[in-house]
Amino acid sequence: MTGHREPTVVGVPNFNAMEDAAALRAAMKGFGTDEQAIIDILTSRSNAQRQAISQAFTHEYGRDLIEDLKSELGGHFEDVIVALMLPPEEYLCKELNKCMEGLGTDESVLIEILCTRTKKEIADIVQAYERLYDRPLAEHMCSETSGDFRRLLTLIVTGARDEEAGVDAARAADSAQQLYDAGEAKWGTDEEVFNKILAHESFAQLRLIFEEYKNLAGRTIEQAIKAEVDGELKDAYSAIVECVENAAAWFAARLRGATQGAGTDDGRLVRVLASRAEIDLGNIKKEYERLYDKTLQSDLEGETSGDYKRALVALLGPA
Repeated sequence: MTGHREPTVVGVPNFNAMEDAAALRAAMKGFGTDEQAIIDILTSRSNAQRQAISQAFTHEYGRDLIEDLKSELGGHFEDVIVALMLPPEEYLCKELNKCMEGLGTDESVLIEILCTRTKKEIADIVQAYERLYDRPLAEHMCSETSGDFRRLLTLIVTGARDEEAGVDAARAADSAQQLYDAGEAKWGTDEEVFNKILAHESFAQLRLIFEEYKNLAGRTIEQAIKAEVDGELKDAYSAIVECVENAAAWFAARLRGATQGAGTDDGRLVRVLASRAEIDLGNIKKEYERLYDKTLQSDLEGETSGDYKRALVALLGPA
């Protein structure tokens, strides 16, 4: 996590919710829809500004802006716009619910949302989930996952992470020793110890623990995890470790994975771009280029088209 976070969407100065609401209404009234106007307005406003536009729209026209947008737009373009219009925690709740409903659960979405967020972000999601779906997130998740993977996610969702304790070098050395003893030093891995440390310690403290681990074991915690754990638990541990060390690079790899291979994972593209634009999409762009020697924009342009492409590229900010 070198340096500061660079969002690509920061909202506009001299913001006027009423003017934007009127412009959006005009873009959707009459014959045809002015998609470019919708893109220009909504990809450059912050989420707080979009919520204000939504309220102004209802106040002025007695209509629901999201419903109007849905009736005018379609496909992945609609997905991007709706993602931008929802409050961030509600949008992530919707994605969590979608990945658990129906047949089978997409564990990669659970990992992407829950293993990479701060205690505060998780708390907001947990609160919103119960409000939206009338059941606790932890309970829904427990019915869809199992074993150590379930235990890890449950610890994260119940707000185990301790972000108040400050950074403590002596404690970090002790935790590193516990991880070493639970993994490389014995036959079979004691996941309980891994779960406890990876779900409880703050990201700043984990960074120190991983440094200590390397001094102790002569290899990185990532190498140990890849050698000793498999399946979704490995992916979850790796997500936490990589986000502690460089969240932007982890998300860059998620985006790369979504554009490579057979077919594009549009769900992931929309989710990462919409949910990171106001946090660290600037850093993710830089890491993408550093890791793959190509710009994120050129890869997106190669995989998407039309208004959908224009909306995603607009979220990337100036090249």
